[in-house]
Amino acid sequence: MLLLRVRVLLLLVLCTDTFMLDNLITSKTRLKLLVKFFSNVNNQGHLRGLADEFGESTNSIRKELNNLSHAGFLVKVAEKNRIEYQANPHHPLFSNLQDIIRNYLGFDRLVEAVLERMGEVNEVILTGDYAQGIDSGTIEVMIKGEALNESYLEHLTGRIEELIERKVKFKVNQEIDSKDCLTLFKK
Repeated sequence: MLLLRVRVLLLLVLCTDTFMLDNLITSKTRLKLLVKFFSNVNNQGHLRGLADEFGESTNSIRKELNNLSHAGFLVKVAEKNRIEYQANPHHPLFSNLQDIIRNYLGFDRLVEAVLERMGEVNEVILTGDYAQGIDSGTIEVMIKGEALNESYLEHLTGRIEELIERKVKFKVNQEIDSKDCLTLFKK
């Protein structure tokens, strides 16, 4: 049943230019889980940790984890005394769902705007909460490259924030911890 809903969702998304995923997926818990696991394939979580992270009951989290696991979207990995969940990259709809989630979060428009007039961009890297799959409202972005037009960032920040309805913080050519990031563009 869940697989059928996702296929209908994909069809609706592909047939419209703009969409609000939260209107199509009415379960806020399911949407949070999809963002968590499909924004970055390396994200994983366990029941209690996810309940704490989302500020929701373990019962609502368990119900949605079971639904997503049963449909094959998530895989369970036993680690010590707990079960870790993560996205199933082998699911036939994995790349479609990942694209939908990244579009919902505005990553596609963000990268497009950065590449438009920033200069010689080598990498656009997501850091902070969004790299960990947490829709906190503030997207942290590292831009690496040579001869970058940093003055353009001030203009770009307001434009991007309006476009994707999230706050954006840019950093330029700084060192980052590679395990807590997500590369959105690499030359």
